[in-house]
Parts: sequence; structure tokens; C-alpha cells
Amino acid sequence: MQDSALTPQPEITLGPQATREHAGDWIPGRRVIRFGGDYNPEQWPREVWDEDIRLMKEAGVNLVSIGIFSWVLLEPEEGVYDFTFLDEIIELLHAAGIDVDLATPTAAPPAWFYRTYPHARAVTREGVPLGFGSRGIVSPSSPEYRRAAREIASRLAQRYGAHPAVVLWHVHNEYGTPVTESYDDASVAAFRTWLARRYDTLDGLNEAWGTNFWGQRYGQWEEIDAPRQSGTATNPAQRLDFARFSSEALLECYRLERDAVREHARQPITTNFMAITCPSVDLWQWADEVDIVANDHYLVAEKDKNHIHLSRSADMTRSLARGKPWILMEHSTSAVNWQPRNIAKQPGEMRRNSLTHAARGADAVLFFQIRAGRKGAEKFHSALIPQAGETSRKWAEAVALGKDIAALDELVGTRVGARVAIAWDWVSFWAQDLDWRPSVDLDHRERIEAFYAALWHHGVTADFVHPAADLSGYDVLFAPALYLIDDPSAENIRRFVSDGGTLAVSYFSGIVSANDDAPVGAYPGQLRDVLGLVIEEFLPLRADETVTLSSGARGRVWSDDITLTQAEAVTTYTDGVAAGRAAVTRNSFGRGTAWYVSTCLDGADLDDFVTGVLDSAGVSYAPSGDVETVVRDGGDRRFVIQINHGDQPGGVGVEGRDLLSGTRVDARDPLAGGDVRVVAIATQSSGS
Repeated sequence: MQDSALTPQPEITLGPQATREHAGDWIPGRRVIRFGGDYNPEQWPREVWDEDIRLMKEAGVNLVSIGIFSWVLLEPEEGVYDFTFLDEIIELLHAAGIDVDLATPTAAPPAWFYRTYPHARAVTREGVPLGFGSRGIVSPSSPEYRRAAREIASRLAQRYGAHPAVVLWHVHNEYGTPVTESYDDASVAAFRTWLARRYDTLDGLNEAWGTNFWGQRYGQWEEIDAPRQSGTATNPAQRLDFARFSSEALLECYRLERDAVREHARQPITTNFMAITCPSVDLWQWADEVDIVANDHYLVAEKDKNHIHLSRSADMTRSLARGKPWILMEHSTSAVNWQPRNIAKQPGEMRRNSLTHAARGADAVLFFQIRAGRKGAEKFHSALIPQAGETSRKWAEAVALGKDIAALDELVGTRVGARVAIAWDWVSFWAQDLDWRPSVDLDHRERIEAFYAALWHHGVTADFVHPAADLSGYDVLFAPALYLIDDPSAENIRRFVSDGGTLAVSYFSGIVSANDDAPVGAYPGQLRDVLGLVIEEFLPLRADETVTLSSGARGRVWSDDITLTQAEAVTTYTDGVAAGRAAVTRNSFGRGTAWYVSTCLDGADLDDFVTGVLDSAGVSYAPSGDVETVVRDGGDRRFVIQINHGDQPGGVGVEGRDLLSGTRVDARDPLAGGDVRVVAIATQSSGS
């Protein structure tokens, strides 16, 4: 330990070039696509740092994230600070022209913290305190953790808030991963306080939770516990509220650190979301709390057509960013280390993955991590600098990708537009996933993925939206899985359709309202009028059972006993328990149209339903095969990005200058299998 750890250290003195003005909603400094990743120099001897920086410059790296897991180095004992390591690496990076995204290290409290405050450990629903040795396993409601986290964040901001190398602040790491809900005593106390604010009185809580069922009525706030593991299904409204509380408890921790940094620094502040892969945090709430939306995405290696799921993650992140540019904070150059089978990426796959994120709105493309580790749980995780070194294919691909990224600076600040939206509500997902639903085959993620894939295959770019958000910019809203709809969302959807929009709803949607309570009257609750029908009874199917529709389509998982009140039947069931009843319906509501599909359609059958909805709304589409096409619009210029995920040439119909190759593209020129092009097209407004 350095002697400086024993005494307070002065802030770094900066020259007149330093600024403390908040840079707004993008990374200050160079107007370029940012390229780099998560750098952990503390895992390596000092002599490796110089080599790393040389290689970063060779690859075109211009931004690195540091300090994410460095708490114990910065505060080796409680209240004793040593910034020597950070001082040196920040100065080295700055001298090399590489900017810094400086993290607060609060996802990994030191061993001394857990020894001193053992009750701050996260506790599972089964009552097991989690042991030291991982990360993200502290109770977010622990007052000791919150105090310590705020203090280290404040100390970092005091020291580096005006450093010219620091262009971005990175609070914590992947909130909600691996633990969101903690059942420790501090969380239970905080949950009671949260409930008192939400419901004001115990009568209000008892009514909302329906506690007369099974004699659960509460007479004192102190009687309320977290919804621990019990003998059978636990009150679903209680579990839903605990999920809401847990997401907000983490958000309070983020705000605490963010505000501590903001007292001393003016650079943008963010935290890295897990938009698709962490289902336990309501990121619609979080998105407005960060200056720039950032996301981590890792390819599910074994999943068929996993590039479609990558596109979905990118579209979800752009939607959280409200269309503004966003940061891909982490993705992998090749295999990860935590999937059941960690499949390596094939030649060209890393390039396609990276440029897909850029196509769909990312103005920063970063990796975990810069150099592959030798020790610890992630030593088998790929990196920009692989363990095989400079002679490896992966390093050659990384250098080539850096050149590609450097050629795309004209994309900075351009936007991706969409006329189609998909409803996405984390609270609804939490509620649907609780115990005792009508079928174990109900899978909201599967339905959203299926509808998104149908749109992708037809070249339709889609946003994701909360059902209570502004829908006025869209022609079509798909709701593949919207089990829970609260009052504001229901009214917003009605208004969207009444004003001329097209709504397409899939089965088991509109079933409950905000507290997971069933409607008065028949299903689908608040969607009955807009859909023009009532569902008298759910008719789930047996495992492997299918039903046939009058169109020839086949459904699985689900069917409904539908009575039409205003809608017309587009198709009916020809067999099964619902034979003769409506299967797919269409209803005129105000100036708009609402569709309902009451069974699980797949493949070409789902394609037919989706394209029928698009046709009715006048939304154009074109089957894209393996070629993904996205447009980024800059007003006086447009960029058509095409990524060929197949082996055969395709993707004709674009004419202009390819930023990647520097050559002119003719409309008849196919895109080679596995290749990418970014074609700049001058618009009429530019005078060309």
C-alpha cells in the first residue's frame, strides 16, 4: 500500500482547457463513433499497461471504462483512500489520447465491508444470506451500503471530476444482476415504508392486495413481511409490489451515487442497462434518470437466428433512449463464459454484430473487455486483446473493426425512425410470471420474440413502447403479451385506436389491472370495447395439441371462447373445443382498427397475420431474407445500413457511397454473403 493511503490526497490541478460544464446528452469531445471497452489494468502487472495502450491505439480505441470493480484498491480500509493506481492509469490513457469512462466501483464492495456489516448481505427468498466472492450481492436497502457507496462516489468525483480525460461517468454495473430482490431486514423495513407511501392506509393496502382471500388481512404495518417462500402460492399482488419496490430500491441507489458525482462533476452520467436479459428492473423508470442510455448485450450463442435477438436488444435500447443516440457499453468479441455452451463467433460475426448495434442507433460500440483475463470467473470470456495475442484472428478482426468504426463518423447524431411499435411493460411481465396461471405454456418473451422476428423478416424496423407512452407517432401498435394493463395504459390505447391507429393484440392480454386483479365482467377487461368482443372462458390447449383455423393456419398453446359484440371474425376455428368460434377478429373503433388473435401462430401463419395488419394500416414492407436493412436519417443525408447474415449475395436496391469500402454502390450491386455496407444517400433537401 502506498503511504498516500494514510493521508488525504489533494485534487488534481488542471489547466484552463478543463471544463466542468455538463456536456448534455452525449459524450463530450470528439464527434466520432466511440470504440473501446471495459479495461481492468489492476488485473495486470504495471509493464503490461504500456503494451495495452499501444495495442488500443493500433485498434483505434478512443474510450475505455475503468474502475468498475476497484473499490478495495481505492479504499483498502474503511475511510482510508488510495488513488495512486487510478492517477497513473488515467494519466497514461490521457497522454495516449484515449478518453475515460470512469466508474463508481459499488457493484463489488470489499471484503472488509462484509466483515464489518454482515447484515448488509443480500438474502434470498428462501432466507439464505449470500456469501462474499461474487458481485452485486449486497442489499440495496442497507443504510451502511448506501452511505459507503455514496462516499466512494463522492471521493472519486472530487478527485477526477475536472480531469480532461474523463468524459463520462459510469455508476455501478448492471443493476439487478445477479440479484434484484433481497429479503434482508433492511429491505423488509424499506418495503413497509414504500407501501405506506403507495397506499397511505392499511385499508387501502388490504383492498389492493385482496387480503380477505385466505385470511391475510393486515392490522399493523409491522405485520407485513416480504413475500418469502411459503407453503404454496403467495399473494400475487404482494409479490408484484415487492418486484416494483425492489426495482425502485436499486434506482434509489443509482440516484444517490449519481447525485454525489454531480456535486463535483459535469460530464454525462450513465449506468449500463441489461435491456433484454435482466427482466427484473423496470427500465422505463430508469431511462429518464441517466444522461445517456447505455446497454450491455451478449449474443445467445446457441439460439437459432440469434442476430435477430441482437437487433431486438438494439431496438429496445434505442426505444429506452427515446430515439437519441445510445452507448453499447458491453458486448463480446467472441464467446462468453457463462452460457451452458459458449460458442465462439465465426469469422465476420463480430463485425456484423457490432455494426448491427451501430445501424440501430448506437454511437458507441464497446466491449467487455479490452484484455482477456488469466484469473477469476471470467478468464474464459473473449476480449478485444485475446489471450492468443496479436497473431490471432480475433485480434486482426478487432483492428479491422476499429477501422470500420472510424469510417462511420458521419453517422453521429443521426436517428432511426419507426412507424411500428411493440408494447413492452416489465410490470406486466412480472405479473404474468407469477404462480398459478392458466397454462404453463404461456410465455410472454416467446410471443414478443415471435412477433418481432416476423417484422424483422419483412424489413420493418420497430420501436418498443410502454403502453402508457405517447403513441401518436406510430401507425401500428402490436401487443403480443400485455397481460396487465393499468388504467392510464388502457385509456392511452383506446385513444390511439380511436384517433386512427391500428392495434394488434395477442392472446392472454388485458387480463388484469394494476394490482393483478381480474376485471368486473368478462375478459379482456379494459380491452373489451376496443377489441369489440368478450372472452367467456379461456381454452388452453394440452401439450402438443394444435387447432386448425378456417384460413388453414394452425395454432397451439391457447384458444378462447369468444363472443363478438362488435368485431367481425376474420377466421374461425374448424376443430378443437372452440370449433365454430372466432379465432382472429377485427374491429373498427373510432377512426382506427383493432385486431385480436386468440391462439399461438408460428412461422408463415404468424407472418400472414402480421402482414395483414400492416396492409390494413398502409405500412409498407419487403421480405428481407437474411439481409437486414436499417436507415439512419440525418435530415440532409440518409444512411442505409445493410448486413447480410447469410452465405449468399442479396440486398440490392441501394445506390450511393459506401462509407466502409469508400466505393460507389449501384442499385443492382448485391451485398456479398456475410458482408456489411453503409451507403450514404443525399436527400433532396441537401440540394443533390
